[in-house]
Amino acid sequence: MSNAADLTVSDLVVEYKTDGYAIRPLDGLSFEAKTGELVVLLGPSGSGKTTLLSCLGGILTPTAGTIQLGDTTVSGLDRAGMDSYRRELVGFVFQAFNLIASLSARENVAVPLLVTGTKRSTALARADVLLDMVGLGERGHHRPSQLSGGQQQRVAVARGLAQDPTLLLADEPTANLDHVQAEAVIGLLRNLRNDGRTIVVSTHDARLVPVADRVIDMGSETLDVEGPPVDVRYSRGEVLFEQGDAAGLVYVVVSGTAEVFRRLTDGGEESLATRSTGEYFGELGSMLGFPRSASVRATSDLVVTAYSPDEFRRQVLGES
Repeated sequence: MSNAADLTVSDLVVEYKTDGYAIRPLDGLSFEAKTGELVVLLGPSGSGKTTLLSCLGGILTPTAGTIQLGDTTVSGLDRAGMDSYRRELVGFVFQAFNLIASLSARENVAVPLLVTGTKRSTALARADVLLDMVGLGERGHHRPSQLSGGQQQRVAVARGLAQDPTLLLADEPTANLDHVQAEAVIGLLRNLRNDGRTIVVSTHDARLVPVADRVIDMGSETLDVEGPPVDVRYSRGEVLFEQGDAAGLVYVVVSGTAEVFRRLTDGGEESLATRSTGEYFGELGSMLGFPRSASVRATSDLVVTAYSPDEFRRQVLGES
């Protein structure tokens, strides 16, 4: 195997612009993973898991912060260095398998070696070893259409190991599998740690948590909002929350008015809506676990009732 190495992510920021405003799927993320650990990035869709894997894999360049794999500062590599990093140190396993339909399992596993100039016989011999490792030694000549979803995912794992990478990245590897197939893939990923390889898996599947050595919670950090609704007063011009903040409470206007607006990348603002007596705001982020997508400020003296998401559902929406 390639030289084992610890992984360190420090103050990682990814920002992109859409329709004139900034979105930060990652904002100051830091964590460490030791050599040989299985790290699970746990969170819902939209929480930045795939963005982080893209940064770790050298596909996406972060806006700020650093990624260190052993002696390699990934975030500081030039184009040639990044090509070498992806080729020599990183393996990828994709949610949709991404197998080539016209090729056999062993040929699919051999592809990463063949495209870098490895002799065909050597590449296929390596593929046979890896297929044995993932329990598919007897299925090497089968095409993807002749394999179950779980078997295709194991072929994808074997392909990710073709270059014997230091770091294996898997994006939602159990998302398309039933519980029997998922159990086999989870067991395989856990066993792959034994040779000192670091594995980082993105998932919303809590079944991976018990086998993880480290769990990075990628969900929005919700506020402590337990308890009964409370009335809160704000003065004109006071900001209730900012876009990008962790979502917690839902607000219903008792009196006064509030403006929902979005801060733009050029320093300006875009007004989205005005909320007045009886209307509410902040419900989507709070109920879905997303960060705030906009800011809100009082445009007059304002009184709101602040609800937890559960109390909002019961008392305002009338849901059981």
